[in-house]
Amino acid sequence: MAPTRKNSEGLLARVNFPLYALQMLTNRHVLVAGGGGSSKSGVANGFEIFELIFDGKRFVAKEVMRHETGPKVVMNCASYFDNKNTFLVAGQESHCQLYRIAISVDKEDVIPENNKSNGALEQNNLRKRKSGKGNDASNIPESNKSSPRKCLKFKFNAQDSVQTDFSETEPIQRVIRISRCGKLMATGGTDGHVRLWTFPALKSVRNINAHTKELDDIDFSPDSKTLVSVSKDGKAFIWNVTNGKQIFDLTWNVPNGVKYLFKRCRYGPIEEDKRKSRIFTISNCMTGPTSSNTVSPGILHQWCGETGTVKKSVALSETLSALAVRDDGTFLAVGTMFTGSVAVYIAFSLQCVMNVKGAHSMFVTGLELLPSQGCSISSHSEAAVLSISVDNKICIHSLPYRRTLPPWIVIVLIMITLFCTFFFCSYIGL
Repeated sequence: MAPTRKNSEGLLARVNFPLYALQMLTNRHVLVAGGGGSSKSGVANGFEIFELIFDGKRFVAKEVMRHETGPKVVMNCASYFDNKNTFLVAGQESHCQLYRIAISVDKEDVIPENNKSNGALEQNNLRKRKSGKGNDASNIPESNKSSPRKCLKFKFNAQDSVQTDFSETEPIQRVIRISRCGKLMATGGTDGHVRLWTFPALKSVRNINAHTKELDDIDFSPDSKTLVSVSKDGKAFIWNVTNGKQIFDLTWNVPNGVKYLFKRCRYGPIEEDKRKSRIFTISNCMTGPTSSNTVSPGILHQWCGETGTVKKSVALSETLSALAVRDDGTFLAVGTMFTGSVAVYIAFSLQCVMNVKGAHSMFVTGLELLPSQGCSISSHSEAAVLSISVDNKICIHSLPYRRTLPPWIVIVLIMITLFCTFFFCSYIGL
């Protein structure tokens, strides 16, 4: 049984607007986006960037900057770094806005030891910086307190904007993804079309009339040659990126009288063979239990990326809302709709290794697993996942390294076993 944790253990920060999108900009900088929309409620729309720091005991977040987008709420976004430039694309109603993010390195002074606070997880400590001097010293690792820290500064530069959804009633971009190779961008919206664009030029490449209802999610394969899409029409398809043709659809044996709808989809590489991939989907039951079937509210599926066949599935006790897969394909995370819980699974076996009950007070809108390589703060745990919700909270949940026997104990046990076996065989005359 997976260990269950309290919901307060992973609180990083609170913002003053609902959160809908989450991205890692660097190995230790996280971007969150959302807002209150065009209504005159006083709730802002835009982005906020935090730096993640591990102080030796826990994760803390330091606010780096905030960028407001006026009356347009940001419902989805994706980022890409090409060794020279950092790009961000964001869905703002029916359009996709491209930003080029300028990153500069600066030094900040360290607050003297006798001026540091108790480090309580309060909103002011998490979100407010002392004028020009960085954040509270309790958020600075011990190794960095003796000298000025290098910090990154971010500046958003708005570039092109293109319309990506053309629904006749209410055009809205629902989802956006950038291919792993960084050459293509895919968008989906309420008109059910999957549109491919060059990136970062944002020139139209292909328009796929993929679904009869609005898109819920899309994702590129690790080799950027195929694309998976799921929709409210209950369908999930794999598409050839080169010619836009359907390769196969994802189907499974649904119990009689029960209707499930796909909610999210993600590709994940196979660790032992990077040329192959898995597809992960979450689905939710849309009807109640029948007299002959016990219905699970949510199902997590693992599919073969090359054939589109089901490899494994896990029935879950809650309705699901979010899905994320780590960059190396070893772990995945799911978020729930009604309890705001977050769970982490081993990707190849779908074994649950951590379950954070009530991580949020409302449904989870986004998840992001910290990268497996180049992220020093993730080295303190086997895996760590960020989560956001419309409750304005940013949380992090870390999976401690699972305990294994030390090598010397294993060797001793083997020697004892061999000795006992030899002694027994001698005793019975073998």
